[in-house]
Amino acid sequence: MKVALVAALALVTAGCGSAVARETTTSVPRAAATFAGTPVPAETPAADFALRDQSGDLVRLSAQRGRLVFVAFLYSHCTDVCPLIATWLDGAVRALGPAGRNVRVLAVSVDPSGDTPAAVRDVIRSRHLGSEFHWLLGTQAQLAPVWQSYNILVEPHSLQKIAHAAPVFLLDQRGRPRVFYAQPQGRSAFLHDARVLLQR
Repeated sequence: MKVALVAALALVTAGCGSAVARETTTSVPRAAATFAGTPVPAETPAADFALRDQSGDLVRLSAQRGRLVFVAFLYSHCTDVCPLIATWLDGAVRALGPAGRNVRVLAVSVDPSGDTPAAVRDVIRSRHLGSEFHWLLGTQAQLAPVWQSYNILVEPHSLQKIAHAAPVFLLDQRGRPRVFYAQPQGRSAFLHDARVLLQR
């Protein structure tokens, strides 16, 4: 299933090289059943994909069934939005405590040439990202179908800057997209929505 989202997704261009993003100060809903992000009325699982992570291990989306999965689109040489999103997602998983073992973060590369395993491992070490965080790499031919499935527009502007949509998706334990974050969100929003789905 291609992730069909609201038309606003086409307008998301929070790519690296833009103004530095800050954690949203929007209050998280108090009601346990209310998402901080935008609900996605998906009844079928997201399109499956399989890519190698920073350690060379093959990570298949469908193999994550039974866990919540955050899917983000990042690149290692980004200097503003990407590292913040990575830190917020990782922080949300850690804040779940033992329940965090049932959550994965899959960061799909938007820079096939620049995101080498070494470059990505450097970011993971420098940001102290945990074991549930998998940065998925590949060639243009391997990554482009994933971008297309999630309606991600990637436009290289130079060797250092890549403009790309920077949404985050939260998939439930059955692999269905349940929450969509069009703009960079803070740890509290990701944490809240993960807790809502873990309780269901």
